[in-house]
Amino acid sequence: MREFVKFENLEEVFSDLSDVLKNSLQRDILSIKKLVKDSKKFKSLSSEFPKLKDAEYVIFSEHMKGEFHESESYIFVDAKGRDVCNISGREMDLYEMITDCKNLIEKKHHNSRV
Repeated sequence: MREFVKFENLEEVFSDLSDVLKNSLQRDILSIKKLVKDSKKFKSLSSEFPKLKDAEYVIFSEHMKGEFHESESYIFVDAKGRDVCNISGREMDLYEMITDCKNLIEKKHHNSRV
């Protein structure tokens, strides 16, 4: 079986992230993005969902078709990958409050799912 590795330093950066989420990120099944905590949208949602204030990143599927976003669950984690909260796509969308993770090193020739 081929090994799938997208990020060289995922284990070090997110030491407390569950193995299932690490494997899903490494295989391009799920994506991780940094939260833009100073965005107007994040501030507004944080008042509605107070646990968001402890989150630094969000894990989600970029492969989910638009018509199914309401069924999606966003997994919010802290700086080490500990689960902070899960919020449904029915309750929010991520537009205008996420950016790329600059602390993850993408492997130059990673094996992606075919």
